[in-house]
Amino acid sequence: MSAARPLTTLRAIAVTAALPLLLTACGYGSEAKKEDDKAEVAATGDKKLSASEVRIGYFPNLTHATALVGLQEGLIEKELNGTKIKPQSFNAGPSEIEALNGGSLDIGFIGPSPSINGYVKSKGQNLRIISGSASGGVKLVVNPDKIKTLDDLKGKKIATPQKGNTQDVAFLNWISEKGWKVDPESGKGDVSVVRTDNKVTPDAFKQGSIDGAWVPEPTASKLVSDGGSVLLDETALWPDKKFVITNVIVSQKFLKEHADVVEAVLKGTVKTNEWINANPDKAKASANAKLAAEGGKPLDAKVIDPAWQSILVTDDPLAGTLKTESDWAVKAKLIEQPDLAGIYDLTLLNKVLKAAGKPEVSDAGLGTK
Repeated sequence: MSAARPLTTLRAIAVTAALPLLLTACGYGSEAKKEDDKAEVAATGDKKLSASEVRIGYFPNLTHATALVGLQEGLIEKELNGTKIKPQSFNAGPSEIEALNGGSLDIGFIGPSPSINGYVKSKGQNLRIISGSASGGVKLVVNPDKIKTLDDLKGKKIATPQKGNTQDVAFLNWISEKGWKVDPESGKGDVSVVRTDNKVTPDAFKQGSIDGAWVPEPTASKLVSDGGSVLLDETALWPDKKFVITNVIVSQKFLKEHADVVEAVLKGTVKTNEWINANPDKAKASANAKLAAEGGKPLDAKVIDPAWQSILVTDDPLAGTLKTESDWAVKAKLIEQPDLAGIYDLTLLNKVLKAAGKPEVSDAGLGTK
């Protein structure tokens, strides 16, 4: 694979190219998208689908750009031919998994760690990963007055969003590879890992109660706008500079009973990702308009512009990187070795990709049999 390129450079590229808990939009301002700029996508046909509505969950995060833009622009809805979307916004992966497993959610955009946890806890019975959505968008941002090099992290207080979430696992693994020790449960050790909700991380940073944070966008860029410095972009830790930050998951019950609806949603996400990469500036404004609708005001340009550039939307679930992240969680003793066989079902996605003339994607041997 080639190195991931920023969204702003992907104008004509069809991308084939993530224990969560990111941020509710705490925003600051880019120009909102005008109605007449909305992309137009024809419905797939006149035949009604098998469900009258589909309940789709997502986070108000830039790493959920496919959901934000797809909903804002109507790109997903236009593939559903009358089936209504009931969107549901979540602030934490466990609550989204609970909704999926409890039957109040059908499809969700979510990170790799909660996907793994939800799959394992249900013994493989309740969900499937059916597509990728995004890669990247995670940075280590520090107070440059206290931390100038990576070695300076020893003895400092560094925030992650939640114990065992995707960024927490990555940071614990990085600490381990440095030869430092941290208790994964308490976060105490050579580095103090402070589990902090992304909504309050910027205030904690400004008050000096943390010295830095390993966080997703746009929290990372918000910290930079408050005087922080990016010490490490997580993409640098991955061989191909790509790693899953957001998946699309589905209730197995809904997939079995309404495969046509799932396929239509995937047509919408594929077209959304294509539109984002062909229209990065319009897509950025669209995502910001959706964040403004969620949080009351848009993100400031000095926050959204660098954040947007660090995220790659992709249909590819980057399955091999999910397995790596699972191995890191096991190494950190946050989970026992999971059996991930069958966590992916990419049948419908590959059908959609093939019909669109795009390369099929791999489940890295973790697909349904």
